Amino acid sequence: MKHSPLQGIRVVDFGQFVAAPGASQALAELGADVIKVEPPEGDWVRSGTSLGDAILRSYNRGKRSIALNLKDPRGLEVAERLITDADVVIQNMRPGAMAALGLGPDRVRELNPRAIYATVSGFGLHGPSRNRPGLDIAAQAESGLMAITGEMGGAPLRVGTTIIDAATAHVLTEAILAALLDRERFGRIAPIEVSLLEVAVHLQSTEWTSYDLTGVAPQRRGNGQPGVAPAADLIATTDGYIVVSGYSAQHWPRLCDVLGRPDLATDPRFADNEARVANRDELLVALSDALGDRTSEQCVQLLAGNGVVVGAVRSYDQVRSAGDVAAGELFTRGECPDGGLFDVVRMPYRLGAQHDRAVRRVPRLGEHSAEIAAEIGYTEPELAALLAAGIVRTEDDAALAG
Repeated sequence: MKHSPLQGIRVVDFGQFVAAPGASQALAELGADVIKVEPPEGDWVRSGTSLGDAILRSYNRGKRSIALNLKDPRGLEVAERLITDADVVIQNMRPGAMAALGLGPDRVRELNPRAIYATVSGFGLHGPSRNRPGLDIAAQAESGLMAITGEMGGAPLRVGTTIIDAATAHVLTEAILAALLDRERFGRIAPIEVSLLEVAVHLQSTEWTSYDLTGVAPQRRGNGQPGVAPAADLIATTDGYIVVSGYSAQHWPRLCDVLGRPDLATDPRFADNEARVANRDELLVALSDALGDRTSEQCVQLLAGNGVVVGAVRSYDQVRSAGDVAAGELFTRGECPDGGLFDVVRMPYRLGAQHDRAVRRVPRLGEHSAEIAAEIGYTEPELAALLAAGIVRTEDDAALAG
């Protein structure tokens, strides 16, 4: 972008894994200068595992890396100087770790009253689990999400991706942008708290409201939505599966007509939504009989072309080559620390007619340590002393250690 919305905003990111780095990645995409503070041995995502490398590439592009020993008072002083010049400080360390280092919200406020302090925790900062470590899977389990995911009568299932971590990154970005706007418009500095648990519960807002309305807790029931039919129901095709939704008074008769089965619309078993929900198994048999001799793409063309909601269940390979994905340019290019290029999913929005096509590189561990130290006032002799003591680490030190 020629004029980045967050140009001039500096973010100091003490985050690990996905939730906090995912938010600072979004801010970097919007033009913020994001400084990734890593321990001398590097963030865990540099561990050499395929998962770690995928997280590193997905959520750390376009940032600057400084490798810093925060357990030494001299390293802490470097961090404090960074914070003094920051607009936003993000952290998702284990509970109490930042405060134990001397970088809790009160100290940050002393150093920089204009800095917005954003904390991500597993279970919130106020309840009995405030000191528990938390990861995506724990939030999926304790929010009720796993309880409603899976086949009827089967075991609970996790969602097939780290959905809570990813959603928390977006929620945290939203909160930071609101806090920056609040600061600029009204001069208020609001600390931010986001937990994986509250995001996981919030993602189920419809289910919680339904529970309040009916008094009946949602249950696992596979693909179909419990209160309407057909809705998200899975139909086998000759080469895979589709999902179909056509439960409204307008869409159900249309679906029946398109399938050449107008009689289904008036069949007492399917005449209204309540009857279709009660007779869902029979309904699915009728729909399968009408659609099962077609391919998934033929079903999509037939139903979507007549205004019925339908989706082909696609593999990753099929998604990557899908026309809508290609036309929407959902993937962009990133650059590895060694200069190699890779595909990565871009931010899921456009600002104006064009999206940002910049190729952002993943920083090497400590790549910008010297540069950042100079920016915050360290002289060459002072930096040399920090490097000699192992307080600050540059990419050259990391390469030698590796």
